[in-house]
Amino acid sequence: MGDHNLTSMHFITPEAWVLLMLWAPIEGGITTLDSSLGGIGGCPFAPGASGNIVTEDLVFMLDSMGLKTGINIEALIEVNKTVKTFLPNEELYGFTIDSGLPKGYSKGDGALID
Repeated sequence: MGDHNLTSMHFITPEAWVLLMLWAPIEGGITTLDSSLGGIGGCPFAPGASGNIVTEDLVFMLDSMGLKTGINIEALIEVNKTVKTFLPNEELYGFTIDSGLPKGYSKGDGALID
């Protein structure tokens, strides 16, 4: 990598455990984390590939930790519901969608993450 600084990362799994692996990269200076709505995705060259980090869960986690994402989680949840109607045969992942936001939830107001 030479003199260049790594600023973004991409993880390939919609499973929630991968969120645990994100704190070290964030502390190390990563400012951009690639994710997708409902974890939709995968790789056309890897049949059965499961998808990507779930954006809804990622935003909820970062907001809860006090990191600003600039993303409106409530609007993101509504977009997920709309996408489900257009892609009825696509499996969408995410605990935030399944359980909803906790009562009294409020966004963090910490450092900005891209």
